[in-house]
Amino acid sequence: MIFRSEASRGYTLSAPATAYVGFLVAAPLVILVAYSFWTQSYVTLDKTPTLKNYRDAFADPLVRHLMLRSIWIAGAVTAVTVALAYPIAYFIAMKARKKTIWLLLITIPFWSSYLLRVFAWKLILGFNGVMNSALLMLGLIDEPLDFLLYNEFAVVLTLAHAWAPFAILPIYVSLQKIDPSLLEAATDLGNGPIRRFMRVTLPLTIPGIIAACLIIFIPTVGDYVTPALVGGSDGKMIANLIQVQFGAANNWPLGATLSLIAMLSVGFVAIVFVLTATRLGRRIK
Repeated sequence: MIFRSEASRGYTLSAPATAYVGFLVAAPLVILVAYSFWTQSYVTLDKTPTLKNYRDAFADPLVRHLMLRSIWIAGAVTAVTVALAYPIAYFIAMKARKKTIWLLLITIPFWSSYLLRVFAWKLILGFNGVMNSALLMLGLIDEPLDFLLYNEFAVVLTLAHAWAPFAILPIYVSLQKIDPSLLEAATDLGNGPIRRFMRVTLPLTIPGIIAACLIIFIPTVGDYVTPALVGGSDGKMIANLIQVQFGAANNWPLGATLSLIAMLSVGFVAIVFVLTATRLGRRIK
């Protein structure tokens, strides 16, 4: 009875927040689903249910191209960010003495606007930007490089910098949870640093790696500000097309359809990744 009363009390206390968050998630999703079955001609909205938007979206090669490019860019951003974040998180968790200071330094990028950081990379990678000016001054190039900006490389680099703290923190937490006695036992059994890392540290941090990957991959697929500013025509993503449909094209039903397709695609890729990473983690153990 005590446990039941405590459980019911917990459900009661969390019900308002749960309902509020559920409404904020469910209501826009229901509106998107409804709009995806309607059609619109400029300002005239026809609410007759139809699959025309889905047929048009799947038949359009531009949609397929942008969707695949978005998944590719998000995957590249995730891989680069996690690969760079893991050593930093490992150093802070295992080697650093003043962890609080290091964690504070990680949050410094959040002290400035996200848009300001994107513009900063635009200035760095520009034709007459900091990077080209420095290379010209050092005599390493004869003329400015034009491939640093307005392409997929610029989008990946900018997003990797913007999302780095979100990868470091979950990996740091998973490293902090490792029992030091496990590492001591591995050392006593004759495992060197590399083998101890591969057999103990890495498997135990798989949940943190998975969390970091999902935290980065899912939002970056839907990012449209960064591709619009530093991507150019070669760095556009599916979110840019969605933004056009809801804005200049004034075709909300098609925009809603593209949003749902993007959500389902991201969800499918995320599920496959989690299952694959979990199986790989079991094999490593």
